[in-house]
Amino acid sequence: MPSTQIRVTPNESGRMVIDVLAIHRGSSRRKAKDLLDRRLVFINGRRIWMARHLLRTGDLIEIIPTSPAPPCPDAAVILFQDSDYLITDKPAGIVTNGPHSLETRLQTALNLPALAAVHRLDRGTSGCLMFAKHAAAQQRILPLFAERKLKKTYQAMVVGTIQKPRFTITKPIARQSAITDIHVVDTNRQASHLRITIQTGRTHQIRKHLTAIGHPILGDPYYATKREISPLEQRLQRPMLHAFQLSFTQPLSGAPIRCIAPLPADFRKGLTWFHLR
Repeated sequence: MPSTQIRVTPNESGRMVIDVLAIHRGSSRRKAKDLLDRRLVFINGRRIWMARHLLRTGDLIEIIPTSPAPPCPDAAVILFQDSDYLITDKPAGIVTNGPHSLETRLQTALNLPALAAVHRLDRGTSGCLMFAKHAAAQQRILPLFAERKLKKTYQAMVVGTIQKPRFTITKPIARQSAITDIHVVDTNRQASHLRITIQTGRTHQIRKHLTAIGHPILGDPYYATKREISPLEQRLQRPMLHAFQLSFTQPLSGAPIRCIAPLPADFRKGLTWFHLR
């Protein structure tokens, strides 16, 4: 679906973007503000979310199509389960826990009211997500995260060429240690495909670290927003970040567990669009 485009006229110069959006879409300012809050509005190729942004004659406003509705929980493929834990392949577009989350939907669908997520993935991130089936299982798994005994590997598509085949980012986040190991799978002038292992689990660690080195994740609406976004990247409906693999030793049974979530269709399509393997 193509984006909606609005060319600012001399009569609209100096007006706030929220007002021009509302006029052209025949909607309320509240609905126009919702578009801005969801990071769906671009002005001259740059993502804008400030409602009071002043327009100039000739500015090109683009509104990208909205994402499809989140899949139903039965579309969240179960990758592994035993009497203690459940690992699913979380679809993008649904939150981990809270109201209307994957956690609550799975509690109902599987008749497991005690089911609880033991870590989180952002709404826009897909892939391996683990749940504990009972309180004792949750208590026993949490030290594995704290002691870095649970290995999480991600795949991502980022902006630009990366020359080093392997490197580590150690920039602190909120004054806390943060370690991200990068392996470049493929790279070209437009973008790079990365395999990423995190040794720490800070909030938005991968997104912040990659932005800090000048290679933000393609499709990420919240980081490195001052850069110009290409029409091709505007087609991406979410950040191209996927929790590819989760491996650990089951703390109650001692069994080694390794789960892989295959790359979803939108990620594979993105690789094709940016000529990456």
